[in-house]
Amino acid sequence: MSLRPLPVIAALSLTLLAGLCAPAAQAESKRDQAAVAVLQQRMDAAEKRYRDAMLAVDEEAAANATKAALAEMKGVVDACAKQRGCSVETMLATYERLLLATPQFDDATAEDGNADPIDESDLDDVDVPDSANAASLLSEEGQRFVKMVQFNPAVQAGIRRWLTDMRPSLMDSYENYRYMQHLMSPAFKQHGLPEALLFGIMAKESNGKVHAGSRAGAVGPLQFMPATGRRFGLGNDGSGFDTRYDPRASADAAAQYLQERMAQLNNSIELSLAGYNGGEGRALRVFRETGGRSFWDMDVYNQFPAETKDYVPMVIAAAWLFLHPKDYGIRWPRVSARPATVTLSQPASLYQLTICLGNWGSRDGYLRALRNLNPRWEPGQTLPAGTALNATTRIAWLYRFNCTRGKRLELAQQLIASDVRSALVRVGDPMPAGVAAAQPAAPVTPVRAPAKPKTYKVQRGDTLGGIARKLRCDIGDLAKANRLKKPSYAIKPGQTLKLDGCG
Repeated sequence: MSLRPLPVIAALSLTLLAGLCAPAAQAESKRDQAAVAVLQQRMDAAEKRYRDAMLAVDEEAAANATKAALAEMKGVVDACAKQRGCSVETMLATYERLLLATPQFDDATAEDGNADPIDESDLDDVDVPDSANAASLLSEEGQRFVKMVQFNPAVQAGIRRWLTDMRPSLMDSYENYRYMQHLMSPAFKQHGLPEALLFGIMAKESNGKVHAGSRAGAVGPLQFMPATGRRFGLGNDGSGFDTRYDPRASADAAAQYLQERMAQLNNSIELSLAGYNGGEGRALRVFRETGGRSFWDMDVYNQFPAETKDYVPMVIAAAWLFLHPKDYGIRWPRVSARPATVTLSQPASLYQLTICLGNWGSRDGYLRALRNLNPRWEPGQTLPAGTALNATTRIAWLYRFNCTRGKRLELAQQLIASDVRSALVRVGDPMPAGVAAAQPAAPVTPVRAPAKPKTYKVQRGDTLGGIARKLRCDIGDLAKANRLKKPSYAIKPGQTLKLDGCG
């Protein structure tokens, strides 16, 4: 009997072993394939639920449904990563595609929605004097805000006012600012100024209302006078729009102005604010005459008008509350302010959009946000299809659901088109027909209509819109006749207006 060579025997053994293992491997492969198929079915079902949710009528239900669908998809991706034979890249591509199409509402900066809006440690030094840059102003060694709140009754009184009768204004200022924060804060950070100071000025000047104006002629969120605005590049941009109303441009101008003042006034925040409010000439004169003493020195303080004495501590108080809300029991409004763009699919005005958007996610709706982000447009002006409006992801989401189709859109269009004059009817002779026939007809004396006034003298508190309503004028004709530029239509007491276009 001859022996087979050892390599031949080994090869035969391996062949037999492979034959025995093949059924087990095939069974395992089938189980893997079946598991992968189940994951794919879950992914497909979740994607269908997502797409169905996007067709829903109710925006809140749609948001909740899409969130649940995305959570399911993420679970499938996680399971796929653990399953042999499953392509994570394929599953992940579907999840990421739909995730990008879903607005991420940043309603709060923390789980409780009450985190400080900025982190002092994130403020970078820039090339400005040490005592003027943001890191120094907010540091343990030299932060002027801390010392003022601890030792200055005037600032403490300002904090008390913001937290009592002026709390609604403080809350409105914060909500309005959050929509514009990405436009305004970079200028202050770039110039080494604390963002809190920007908030304090804006809260005191305008409550964050871009179209605010004073009788003296200051306008915009940071209330620039025409001459001061021109020095820092603000004014008519050539199209008739005054860039003092523009949040980004006005913040940049304010940062330059304050940096200029601080360089003149030994980096004094208080005196710089006094110059911002009461005039830079006065602030510089007082600074020089008193040898650069503190704003709180009695001889310095008493040389400023009452308005400035109130303004400086109120700005600093608002800035301090912006930095330390938790210490004072403040819960800032939750604001979904992530920037986005809305391209109008059909003509609409900001008023119409405000109606059809509703107020899901905002107590007061979105008119103020739309106006602040789009200061160039009048709220009643019909904008053509294709107009791109600055908005937020939530506004874009609501626009898609409520302003492109459906009953909400139809209702908004109907309300915008409504005219009170169409509701008025003429009532005929109220006397019964029989009585009228029995009585001789009295001669009719024609009544002369009173002569229409040709001019109007502006009274204190008047606005052009109010005058137009009172005298039944077309505001456009009235503005044109008196060479008033929109959107401010600035007028002043004692001014005589021509009443062209009034009936």
